[in-house]
Amino acid sequence: MTNEFSNKNVLITGGLGFIGSNLAKKLLTLGAKVSCVDNLFSTHGGNPFNIQEIKNDIIIHTKDVRDIEFMSQIIKGTDFLFNLAGQTSHLDSMTDPQTDLEINANAQLSILESCRKINPGIRIVFASTRQLYGKPDYLPVDEAHPIRPVDVNGINKWSGEQYHILYNNVYGIRSTALRLTNTYGPRMRVKDARQTFLGIWIKSVLSNEPFLIYGDGSQLRDFNFVDDVTEALCLASINKKTEGQIYNLGSEEVVSLSTLAKYLIEVNQSGECKKIPFPEDRKSIDIGDYYSNHQNFTNLTGWEPKTNLKNGLKNTLDFYKSNKSQYW
Repeated sequence: MTNEFSNKNVLITGGLGFIGSNLAKKLLTLGAKVSCVDNLFSTHGGNPFNIQEIKNDIIIHTKDVRDIEFMSQIIKGTDFLFNLAGQTSHLDSMTDPQTDLEINANAQLSILESCRKINPGIRIVFASTRQLYGKPDYLPVDEAHPIRPVDVNGINKWSGEQYHILYNNVYGIRSTALRLTNTYGPRMRVKDARQTFLGIWIKSVLSNEPFLIYGDGSQLRDFNFVDDVTEALCLASINKKTEGQIYNLGSEEVVSLSTLAKYLIEVNQSGECKKIPFPEDRKSIDIGDYYSNHQNFTNLTGWEPKTNLKNGLKNTLDFYKSNKSQYW
């Protein structure tokens, strides 16, 4: 992949967040010239420490993707746009739906309009989510599954995704959408469950506090380690056959939440979990069992998740053991 990114101008929205910062590190090793945009809102995933090791090697813009005048300026001359910025909290989307709409839908449309007017040759990969499928009719969930979001976040992410595909098909703004499943690893938000429930589990287990499982723990999930996700993002961006398409990521390693808790405690060599009834605000948007079929993307690009769950959890725990003060 090195030649495809060597000396290319790459822009990452949400670049100081969890996936964005890991992607920035990877792209630097591939020879790219990387710029990151992040609003660093306290309720989002951005954290300056995420790019501490590479801050002198990238350009950082502390800006909001809703600032269309600014976005229009930096889109000029950009070869690749990894569009990762978004409001990720499902609960926040229900309590503040307007902000979720502005970030996950309206801003995406404005960015695409800027690309159409200023840089129609840009290549875009949009980070979508498995959440938009809602409660599955069948498992594993493939891309043909009906779309039935259970919350405002899912509806707005679907809109953002579909804008990218529309602009690909109508205006030739080459775009691909990847529907991410439960991504985890170093640099994710762990001080609360706004980004992923696994984050607060990790904080709790490293703080010698019990972590909570809602329900009986039988819910099935698949997980992708962040390095595998950044690999997928890069592969999607350089494969012409992915243009105008939507793909699932996922894993064949499907576990219940109880098994995930067991793995976490085992890898940490200590910890305790408690099962409690679903809070009403979470129960109403829970999707039950979910795991993805990613064969369409694998067949086209050769991508396969390489990091098994136990190794990924160990890498993640080791990172936070060394950097607690930056994330608690």
